[in-house]
Amino acid sequence: MKTYSAKTAEVEKNWVLIDAEGLVLGRLASIIAMRLRGKHKPTFTPHIDCGDNVIVINADKVALTGRKLTDKVYYRHTGHPGGIKETTPEKVLGGDHPNRVIELAVKRMLPGGPLSRRQFSNLHVYGGSEHPHEAQKPAKLDIASLNPKNTRSA
Repeated sequence: MKTYSAKTAEVEKNWVLIDAEGLVLGRLASIIAMRLRGKHKPTFTPHIDCGDNVIVINADKVALTGRKLTDKVYYRHTGHPGGIKETTPEKVLGGDHPNRVIELAVKRMLPGGPLSRRQFSNLHVYGGSEHPHEAQKPAKLDIASLNPKNTRSA
C-alpha cells in the first residue's frame, strides 16, 4: 500500500466558526493551529495547504489561567536602538484590537515558513460576535464540549 499524498486540486477546505467566549487561550490556539494546518484530516500532507478556514468570534472574551492576564508580557521592537516595547494581554484585550491575543498565540504555534504564513491567512479573528463570512455557511465547532479543561472554571 502506498502512502497517500494530497494534490492541491484535491484539497477540500471547509469553513469553521469558533466562539471563544470563556475558552482558555492556549487550548483554543492549539486547536485552531491544528485546524489551520489540516492535521485533523486523514488526508493531511505536510507540504500542502489542506487546512480549513477558521473564523473566531468573541476574541475579547477569551480566558487566561492563573495571573497571565497581568503578568504575561508581549515584547516587540521598533527597529531603532532602545526601541523595545512591552504590553500585557490585559491591555491588548481592553484596547482596539483584542483579536491580536489569539492571533499571536496561533501564529507562534505554527511552524515558520512560507506555507505556514499562507495557512495563517486562513484565520479570521473578530472581537465581537459579528463576522462578515455568513455567505460561506461556516460549521460551528463547540470546543468547550471537547474537554472540560477548555473552559475557565471559577
